[in-house]
Amino acid sequence: MERRKVLKTAGFAATAGLTGLAGCSSPSSETESPSNDGTETPSDEGTDSSANGGTTTTVEMHTENGEYYFDPIGLFVESGTTVTFENASGSHSATAYDESIDSASTTRIPEGASVFDSGILSEEGATFEHTFETTGTYDYFCTPHKSLGMVGRIVVGEPGGPAEGSMPPDGDVPESGTIVDQGSVAFNDFSD
Repeated sequence: MERRKVLKTAGFAATAGLTGLAGCSSPSSETESPSNDGTETPSDEGTDSSANGGTTTTVEMHTENGEYYFDPIGLFVESGTTVTFENASGSHSATAYDESIDSASTTRIPEGASVFDSGILSEEGATFEHTFETTGTYDYFCTPHKSLGMVGRIVVGEPGGPAEGSMPPDGDVPESGTIVDQGSVAFNDFSD
C-alpha cells in the first residue's frame, strides 16, 4: 500500500511533467478541459476550462521517416484526467480496442469504460479529447496505421482489465508496470 500512496502522490507530478519526461518537442499544454461522457468530437482547438477540475495531458500522433507512432506510447494518468490526442503530422486516429468498433477485433479497455474513437484527423494540429474515468489499462490504435503497429497504452490509476498480461494484437507497447513507474514512456525510448 505504501507504494500506491507514493505513486498517487507522484502521479500528479508525473502527469504535470509529461512533456519533459516524453523528451519530445511536444507542444503540450497543461490547460484544463471539460469532462466528456464518451461522445467526444474531434476539434481543432483545445479548451482551457474544466467543469470537473481535472487535469489534461497530450499524446501526439506522428508520421515521421516511415514510422507511425503515438508519443508518448505509454502514459499513466489518474482517473478524471483528460487526454488530448494531437495530430502532429500525417493522418491518424486514436481508437480504443473495443469490439463495438468495426476496426477492433477485441476489447482491451476496462469493463464499463467509455469507448473512444477520434475518427481520422488529417489536419496538422487537429485534436481529440477523451476523459478517462474508469481505472485500468487501455490499449488503443490508429485506424489507418494499425497494421503498421501504431498502438499505444494508457494506465488509469492502476493496471487492470483485459489488456493486462498481453500485448495488443497489432503491435507492442510498454508493460503497464513500467508505465506506472515512469509516468510516461516516450516512443523513442521504447523503440530503441
